[in-house]
Amino acid sequence: MSYADNVFIANCKDILENGFSTENEKVRPKWEDGTFAYTIKKFGVINRYDLSKEFPLLTLRYTNWKAAIDEILWIWQKKSNKIEDLNSHIWDEWVGEDGTIGKAYGYQLAQKHKYAEGWFDQVDRVIFDLKNNPYSRRIMTNIYTFSDLSEMNLYPCAYSMTFNVTGNKLNAILNQRSQDTLMANNWNVVQYSVLLMMIAQVTGFEPGELVHVISDMHIYDRHIPIVKKIIEREPFPAPKFKMNKDVKDFYDFTIDDFEVEDYKYGESVGKIPIAI
Repeated sequence: MSYADNVFIANCKDILENGFSTENEKVRPKWEDGTFAYTIKKFGVINRYDLSKEFPLLTLRYTNWKAAIDEILWIWQKKSNKIEDLNSHIWDEWVGEDGTIGKAYGYQLAQKHKYAEGWFDQVDRVIFDLKNNPYSRRIMTNIYTFSDLSEMNLYPCAYSMTFNVTGNKLNAILNQRSQDTLMANNWNVVQYSVLLMMIAQVTGFEPGELVHVISDMHIYDRHIPIVKKIIEREPFPAPKFKMNKDVKDFYDFTIDDFEVEDYKYGESVGKIPIAI
């Protein structure tokens, strides 16, 4: 059984059995038919994934790992907010007339700031510090820029990464303000695990732990029957994840440098409604 499956099942059971319902509360999201999208939620969920032991890819149902990695490359490598630079349609609901998602995600990471050592954007600063001052406790990114929130088509959900070196291992904490458990949980875990592994490789470290901190982890009301069905399934063993070890520059990675072997997963649950 994949460790990611164990974590997902435990989280879902906790939310369903002990979560708080937002029904009849004032909420923002709506379903396609215009009715309000309520949730059952848990506050302050913390999950840990040791990437030196196993790659956390869900087997209860299929996670489109290639699209997840493509999005993290779009945000962290291309530092883009343009939909044309992304090879999927996951941001189509939030694209503006200018073809961007506003001053969000990749846009924030691309902004350069002056330091004593020169001008850096947030990504390049992380890489520079890990190569030159790896035991610093100040290696982090944050894209929740208050002055730009009004110009973002969607506020960042996963908004901060803090990197920390222990011995020869690179660890990271991913902070997320909100998470749609069914749609986004394993998607986010996969892409930020891969991000940690990429940065570890180009800075000379081994992958360590990804600690995932979720402020509001929720299951939407129309997702509840689907989630209940999924967590009753028998999971498969974790697949094997491979990354091209020859890549030494973060900006040289392409989607073809990643491979998943022996990935078995549960049958499709069909089209899942999305709350906007």
